[in-house]
Amino acid sequence: MKTYFYILISLATTAGFAQIKGTVTDEKGSPLPFVTIFEDDTYNGTTSNEQGKYELNLKTDGKSAVVFQYLGFKTQKVSVQPKKQPYSLDVKMVEESFSLNEVVINTKINPAIAIIKKAIASKKENTEKTARFKADFYSRGIFKLKNAPKKIFGQKIGDMNGSLDSTGTGIISLSETFSKIIFEKPNNLKEIVTASKVSGNNNGYSYNTARSSFYDFYDNTVNFGINMISPLADNAFNYYKFNLEGTFNDENNQMINKIKVIAKRDKEPVFEGYIYIVEDSWAIYAVDLDIKGYRMKEEFVDVMTLKQNFSYSKTNRLWAKNTQSLDITAGAFGIKFFGKYTYVYSDYEFVNSFSKKTFTNEITAIEIDSNKKDTLFWNANRPIPLTLEEKDDYTRKDSIYKVRNSEKYLDSIDKKGNKFKILKIINGYTYRNSSKKQSFSYDGLLNLGSLSFNTVQGYNLDSGFSFTDWNTEKKGKYTSVKTKFNYGFSEDRLRVTGQFTHRFNNQNYATLTASGGSTVKQFNENQPISKTINTISSLFFKDNYMKLYNLEFAQLNYGQDIANGINLNGKIEFQQRKPLFNTTDFSYFNKEDLYTSNNPLAPNDFVSPGFEEHHLMKASLNAKINFGNKYSTRPDGKFNIRNRKYPTLFVAYEKAFAASEKKYEFDHVSSRLTYEATIANKGNFALNLKAGKFFNAKNIAFMDYKHFNGNQTHIGQSNRYLNVFNLLPYYSNSTNDSYFEAHMEHNDQGYIMNKIPLLNKLKSTLVLGAHSLAIPNSKPYSEFTIGLDNLGFGKFKMFRVDYVRSYQNGYQGDGIIFGLKFLDILE
Repeated sequence: MKTYFYILISLATTAGFAQIKGTVTDEKGSPLPFVTIFEDDTYNGTTSNEQGKYELNLKTDGKSAVVFQYLGFKTQKVSVQPKKQPYSLDVKMVEESFSLNEVVINTKINPAIAIIKKAIASKKENTEKTARFKADFYSRGIFKLKNAPKKIFGQKIGDMNGSLDSTGTGIISLSETFSKIIFEKPNNLKEIVTASKVSGNNNGYSYNTARSSFYDFYDNTVNFGINMISPLADNAFNYYKFNLEGTFNDENNQMINKIKVIAKRDKEPVFEGYIYIVEDSWAIYAVDLDIKGYRMKEEFVDVMTLKQNFSYSKTNRLWAKNTQSLDITAGAFGIKFFGKYTYVYSDYEFVNSFSKKTFTNEITAIEIDSNKKDTLFWNANRPIPLTLEEKDDYTRKDSIYKVRNSEKYLDSIDKKGNKFKILKIINGYTYRNSSKKQSFSYDGLLNLGSLSFNTVQGYNLDSGFSFTDWNTEKKGKYTSVKTKFNYGFSEDRLRVTGQFTHRFNNQNYATLTASGGSTVKQFNENQPISKTINTISSLFFKDNYMKLYNLEFAQLNYGQDIANGINLNGKIEFQQRKPLFNTTDFSYFNKEDLYTSNNPLAPNDFVSPGFEEHHLMKASLNAKINFGNKYSTRPDGKFNIRNRKYPTLFVAYEKAFAASEKKYEFDHVSSRLTYEATIANKGNFALNLKAGKFFNAKNIAFMDYKHFNGNQTHIGQSNRYLNVFNLLPYYSNSTNDSYFEAHMEHNDQGYIMNKIPLLNKLKSTLVLGAHSLAIPNSKPYSEFTIGLDNLGFGKFKMFRVDYVRSYQNGYQGDGIIFGLKFLDILE
């Protein structure tokens, strides 16, 4: 009975439609992929798959005309009147014979320039015609891996849930979606995902949504991580040369100009390939352009190829995009990635305007049962037939999914993986119960970053245990319990901390955290110097920058989203603080020299503590506000999407009370504003402003001061320096009064560097920065920086070099900062 019910549903979805299917080949019989096929004078279309197979559901009863359009081949219009279903129609396409007018023979005249100028002049008119529409949208994404090794950095990658064969080759991702979209330029979008399918996950939701598919060459720039210059940009002739390679007439006898797009400078963010322009209307007919990875500062990407095809409706005289594909080739270490995203737009409805309530902060909504559509639905509605490889992947992975998610299989895998070996004591161990979605882990003794050195503890070792209980079927509920052990060999002391975390859901992300124990803390809780850098500075250069105190604490924290774009977090904590002293003078070099003391206020005083032992209570309330916040809703959660047009604001209030002595109590209000903006193709600007004020804080403990992130090591560890002064001593400007801090950085993303001979071969970017700090009773501190980012070897661009000049009551000094961005991994 259930089978008959599904058949009735399938018939209902195709009722009233005549289905045509077949294969498109060239004259030699070779299949042609990505051929655009559409019903004449409509926006109902599809495209052929990699094997030249296509399927098209006609929307017109009786006799129809089907158009076959493929770049480099003559467009064909075939009349059909299907009498049986499905109707088979194979088409053999003939290569286009391009012609050039006699004026082209004149070498002093480049007719492509005139065509592109007219296309640029007509952009506003052409884009306005299709600026607001409703449409049906289909997407398919596939990602393949070739020659994957057995291990990466010592970790086995396995077969990736059945994706890879014995040679490390196979499809690692395959998914599809159907959506209803409403769009208004430049970026208003409302999308309802009605069907979603993920290979190897019966309950999965695809991320292939329309939001990531809008590439509009009528705009001056097209975003691919950085803004690429459109061949139809107002300033296109500064970046491109153009050649008219020929003309041909389409099925409506409209003349199409085939224009080759040539980059003037190789390292610029430019495209290469072909753009096809319609004579007289100067609209885009098609796009076939390559994007090289190094041009968009994505070194691991070799090349991406974007193809777009537009169809014409004689009824409303509009050219509208009906198909689009994006092919990706990437790789490193001999591993190759191949990706392809295919999009079909159909059933356009163009409107003059939308009501004000049409677009909200919800960009995408995925219907609850969208991932429950069966094979009959997909076979009846999928506009592009699956290739044999894709069919096999769905069949095989669906079977693997059922087997590998069965309790019997999970138990057998856990039994094998849970075997304890003696080396696990050193490397760490995890016990997993996959059926119950629980795991227990031991961190081991010699994991990355677990061993470090400081003058208080000497060599010290971190390890710990954790228990996790997760269940993705229950709205993102998550529970974890962690404990961390730290032992300092020189002081011969063990410290232990514990933490309990429970996330109630991933709709408003309500999260409760309880923690406590004994630990060592830097006076600046932002930890301006990392364990790795401090270890190197101490053992090799006899520098002691990390200043520590002993903290025993108990803390309770709760946070959640209380409204769209607003997250509120509250915390209450008891703290017992004790001073610490150096216990070792060990170093590999400079053995005769002494370390500075552990007192940040008196680095040469080895007797006096930095503060008196005391305790207090702290309570704080913090709010994060993303203005104009957008979001996507799925049955398994809500996902925030920050609106980059607006800044993010942080406001906080902190109160210390119930201290062992009244002088340690205080009130502190603070705020922070961050903002990022992409300035056309001229780079990215980023801003971080901080301000705050203490009240009743004249004699508070030094660790409660506002400390500013300095850097005395000449090593940078972050991608951007928006939260650090690179020549400022760590505790030289700490304050218990008011303060204002500003950081600004502009990365040209190659806008200037790409134009400088020889230097452009580095494929680097120019970074300009300004940093300022103001506190009472002191002259403002300022730094100005100029540097090169995206430096490295081959595909590995993990370095940055900056020249920094500092001022405070006049010139203070200068220096070179070497940015090692990969050090983030070690912390």
